[in-house]
Amino acid sequence: GLDYRRLSVSHHDEKVRIGRAASKLISEGQNVILGGGATVVEVARNLVDRRIQVITNSIPVAQIFWDSNKVEVTMTGGYMHPRLGIQLGPICERTLSEVSADVLVMGVRGITESGLSNNSGLVVGSIRKMVEVARKVIVVADHSKFGQNAMLQVADLDIIDAVVSDTELAPEYQQLIRERNIDLLLA
Repeated sequence: GLDYRRLSVSHHDEKVRIGRAASKLISEGQNVILGGGATVVEVARNLVDRRIQVITNSIPVAQIFWDSNKVEVTMTGGYMHPRLGIQLGPICERTLSEVSADVLVMGVRGITESGLSNNSGLVVGSIRKMVEVARKVIVVADHSKFGQNAMLQVADLDIIDAVVSDTELAPEYQQLIRERNIDLLLA
């Protein structure tokens, strides 16, 4: 199955570079929603010294800030997905509907020209709610996520403001992103 520990090992170097690059798009004082997934955890590692407010449904992300006295963390609550370490479902979505954020940083299972996709219906609900309450959406995804079509459509590409990927991203996907007027950052 889909396991956080396994996911966090694949393309690790790319994820580290993406995390560093994406963190530079976040400013002091911002409200930031951090979604689930290993790449977002790498973004979080680079934010521990930033004075920001974080809202997250990810237990691995929250743990990154355990010792930080600068980052204020709010967890969404909700049903905990056993292997992914993320909180989902109605409680999570209700919490998200009561906040607003400057930025959402989210990972994806798959990204194609038809949009972002995921494997779990529960995950889709929480991601859609995050997108709804954030003013800016940054997708962090290593090159292996492009061209993958997971089972469920989450959102169209037009919800995305910026994509941070790695330098191995195929030219046709670089072109696709730029054609949609989405900022593309390759780490």
